[in-house]
Amino acid sequence: MRRCSWAEADPILQKYHDEEWGCPVYEDEVHFEALSMEVMQCGLSWLTVLRKRDAMRLAFSFFSPEAVAEYDDADVQRIIRCDGVIRSERKIRAVISNAKAFLRVKEEWGTFSSYIWSFTDGKVMRYPSHAAGTETVSRNELSDLISADLKSRGFSFLGSVTVYSYLQSVGIINDHLSYCFRSQDP
Repeated sequence: MRRCSWAEADPILQKYHDEEWGCPVYEDEVHFEALSMEVMQCGLSWLTVLRKRDAMRLAFSFFSPEAVAEYDDADVQRIIRCDGVIRSERKIRAVISNAKAFLRVKEEWGTFSSYIWSFTDGKVMRYPSHAAGTETVSRNELSDLISADLKSRGFSFLGSVTVYSYLQSVGIINDHLSYCFRSQDP
């Protein structure tokens, strides 16, 4: 069974690739977790973030946006003291701020999922040059557009490159390579 080359290096990456990466997500809490993990990833390897995910879930109330939006300075300090988390105060504060913005989007759109999928009319985006491996990108017009819209709504730490990675993770962009066993997944 062949998979995207980035996922071959470690069993944790393999499991993430095989079971999560690129699977279309419609549950709001999964979207919030994915956005939050991307915020935490800035400057780190994805493997590092995955290794810390369980600790991050515990520290951030299993990424319930309603719970995280209520966090205060004491919660920031509590998270910084937690074992196994990414201890960046700026990133922790960004996740909390993003939870508040996330809830405003939910209020306006009914669900965050409805909002985020509206950018593609509910369709998974596939780029033939990406699947062929002839073009590697870290951002595109879609991620530029979504990043700008998220920022206008009060989100932070979500530039176009981070948003592109998020869109891949939640299956809005299917960037599995053509030889990958997951390339034709919905």
